[in-house]
Amino acid sequence: MNIHAWPDYLSQLWPGLRTSFLLLVALVALGTPLSLLLASTQRSHRKAVRWTTIGIVEFARGMPSLVLLYLVYFGLPSFNLTLGAFTAASVALAINYAGYTSDAIKSGLDAVPMGQVEASEALGLSRGVTMRRVILPQAVRIITPPMLSWIIVYFQTTSIAFAISVPELMSKAYSIASVNFQYLGVFAVAGLLYAVVSIPGSQLVSALERRQQRGTP
Repeated sequence: MNIHAWPDYLSQLWPGLRTSFLLLVALVALGTPLSLLLASTQRSHRKAVRWTTIGIVEFARGMPSLVLLYLVYFGLPSFNLTLGAFTAASVALAINYAGYTSDAIKSGLDAVPMGQVEASEALGLSRGVTMRRVILPQAVRIITPPMLSWIIVYFQTTSIAFAISVPELMSKAYSIASVNFQYLGVFAVAGLLYAVVSIPGSQLVSALERRQQRGTP
């Protein structure tokens, strides 16, 4: 393994890392509103809505990310809907992400004392206003650490987009290694790039959790 070549690998892998970040931003931007919607409808008093949502969540969580990626990329053209590789990866991972994070958001919403909700209703606030002004501001503080944890997980999961030729970090690493045959060195550098992002992120999550346990605002 030629360690002296690592700086060259790093410069060649940088565009792939940038694409991985863009894919992460896209899936979080799509998945977070969907996750909030799923969390909210799971709390519905209507059984049909609640059980339908639970079914969607179980499907999103039970389907492997790679299979869901193939369904979106290769399956949707059967319905005359063709998505580009980057868009398909964003949509598929967003669905999977929403399935997992909806429980975290639901737990945060449920943690807000019911007395505050009842007080808002007594003041004549609508359900939507109560959600925006009373519940969500308190829930955000509770759900931030678990949501950040999932974002770190899905930064790593963006590597499966390699399967449909999205030029993210893993795809770039494979392209470089298939030319110079230095698979160990190239993938070691790619792994270090994932770690350089993920480890500080995990430390930040741990710090936020400790802060919450101390009751620091």
